[in-house]
Amino acid sequence: MTEFSLDLNEDQLTLGKWVHDFAANVLRPQAAEWDEREEFPYPVVEEAASIGLYGWEFMAEIMRNDPTGLSTPVALEELFWGDAGLGMAIMGTGLAVAGIAASGSQAQVIEWVPQCYGSPGAVALGAFCASGPDAGSDVNAYRTRARYDEATDEWVLNGTKAWITNGGLAAVHVVVAVVDPGLGSKGHASFVVPPGTKGLSMGQKYAKHGIRASHTAEVVLDDCRVPGRCLLGGKEKLDERLARVREGKPGNAQAAMQTFEATRPSMAAQALGIARAAYEYSLEYAKERHAFGRPIIHNQSIAFMFADIATELEATRMLVWRAAWLGKQKRIHNAEGSMAKLKAGRLAVHSTERAMQILGGYGYTREYPVERWHRDAKIYDIFEGTEQIQQLVISRAISGLRIE
Repeated sequence: MTEFSLDLNEDQLTLGKWVHDFAANVLRPQAAEWDEREEFPYPVVEEAASIGLYGWEFMAEIMRNDPTGLSTPVALEELFWGDAGLGMAIMGTGLAVAGIAASGSQAQVIEWVPQCYGSPGAVALGAFCASGPDAGSDVNAYRTRARYDEATDEWVLNGTKAWITNGGLAAVHVVVAVVDPGLGSKGHASFVVPPGTKGLSMGQKYAKHGIRASHTAEVVLDDCRVPGRCLLGGKEKLDERLARVREGKPGNAQAAMQTFEATRPSMAAQALGIARAAYEYSLEYAKERHAFGRPIIHNQSIAFMFADIATELEATRMLVWRAAWLGKQKRIHNAEGSMAKLKAGRLAVHSTERAMQILGGYGYTREYPVERWHRDAKIYDIFEGTEQIQQLVISRAISGLRIE
């Protein structure tokens, strides 16, 4: 087991600076434009790919080849410090990759993960399709079905997925579907829908409050047939798991939850980046903005806001880093991941709201970035497990009881 340390190594420090420079020089100058356009920023993602920031090699380097687990939150904090909408456009494919890694075999990871990213000059996207129109946080309410056609060794998928990052634009869609409705969430499995598969289409594209440069849409599956090998983990493993569950024995974690539990420290790091951006921007503004003959930072009512947020930033970063480290050591970290996401989401909303307050009327205008950061922040209380879902996970862990 790797020792936990707060001292970043030279590679991690270099990584953080590299991503920060890209965020400062590429993302921030273009952020307002792409937020207004509400279109997927392919040129920005291509630029990220051209320097090696978007691609399976980068993800392998920071996620698989770092024994501490800290490279990922370090990189994500810096990227989302630049802009959350553009950051999500770059990192959204990572959720599909996490879904493949959580449920798939090594051969499936090798086959499908590179196809999620494409290559510089011809980038591709991946999408993880879990939630349904009426499901939200209730994984038992998923309705998309997968039926096995033994004659052709194909799975036939039918249903609609909602709130899908990169939905319909992606080359590779990873779909969580119900294979045995009688088993509730234990009767789910994950499937890869390869590029160009007939029967998959984009439904409505959502007009969102924030992270508007990131594409979010419905994914419609209408008699969508995929080869048997596209079942992540394989049919033999699925049949064994379902048999255990039917006998009342423990089964593996639900497919979507496996993915979300693995990615919660990363989501927390993203929210932390937004919170830090708002804090730093408003702090500089408070040093320069004069009222009643002096910079407003001289007022305790302003200065104490910054003291509180600075403290919260440090505390949140420690939660994020510890959850990421525990995950890398393959130790149970569901509660810690939920703590990190809960705290970071709340802090992002609070920090951006305080930044708007400090800037006053200017903070409410689109002339300054803090109103965009405020809009971007709120989603971290909602997606990949709402604030209340994180509280549920934590309360179950600390009580040992089935809190409902």
